Amino acid sequence: MSSTVRATSCSEAAGAGDIGEIGDIVGFHLRLAHGAVYRHFMETFADLELTQKQVSVLWLVDDHPDIAQAGLARRMHMDRATTMSIVRRLEERGLIRRARSPSDGRILTLTLTQAGRRVLGKAKKAVNDHEDWLKSRFTDAEVKQLIELLARIHG
Repeated sequence: MSSTVRATSCSEAAGAGDIGEIGDIVGFHLRLAHGAVYRHFMETFADLELTQKQVSVLWLVDDHPDIAQAGLARRMHMDRATTMSIVRRLEERGLIRRARSPSDGRILTLTLTQAGRRVLGKAKKAVNDHEDWLKSRFTDAEVKQLIELLARIHG
């Protein structure tokens, strides 16, 4: 069986019909998969009014209390301006508190507020629901392999 036939079969199963040679493009399938995952995420998180990056920031700050804002940016692989914008929005919502580091006044550290911890608890439940939806398409072994394969791209 040729790769074109396999790709077309996958596309037809997804309701896309014959898409031709583009069905052999890995990046095309990654984009479609990302879109599907993103749409489901947004539906799952609609009530919380949080983006994926905001959830990640809350989670990292919870895991690393008093993390420096610059350290958060490095862990999230984001530039400082984007990180500052996300932190500012979360701070305006009362979910994060910024403070000067007691050991170095030049450094801004981040901690969750009580409201931030409550929202993160709801977000973690939503993440688990979202992950269950995503992982239900694969066996446990396939999930492990998928993570390993994707890590080769972004790692």
